[in-house]
Amino acid sequence: MTSEAIRINDRIAIGEEELEESFIRASGPGGQNVNKVSTAVQLRFDVERSPSLPGEVRARLKTLAGRRLTKEGVLVIVAAQHRTQERNRAAARERLVELIRSAAERPTPRRKTRPPASSKRKRLEGKKRRGEIKSLRRVRPNAD
Repeated sequence: MTSEAIRINDRIAIGEEELEESFIRASGPGGQNVNKVSTAVQLRFDVERSPSLPGEVRARLKTLAGRRLTKEGVLVIVAAQHRTQERNRAAARERLVELIRSAAERPTPRRKTRPPASSKRKRLEGKKRRGEIKSLRRVRPNAD
């Protein structure tokens, strides 16, 4: 049995054996179907122990996952939007792929910039002008 790999990008692919799916009953509309059939999917992916993820991607994924990450480092995605198991399963996998893709993108580092001398000068001139206007408002006692 060969396991199919899920392609994230040209460098990262996740094996099927790394994913754990369980089917649960969905809440919400669906009539009697919702009480009988377990259509919602709970997809679990062990971010901490995954051999497929490079270290920097793993770190960014943990940050992006937020509350969906357990204390043990397992990412849990629940999909219950659709009425069939297959569509919910596909939706959960797609959300996982999108999350890992966004974690795989390196954020562009912020470059420090300095304000131009002209804008600094304009700002200081404006402050000086305001100060002069305010000083003219001061009430001075008459020296009669």
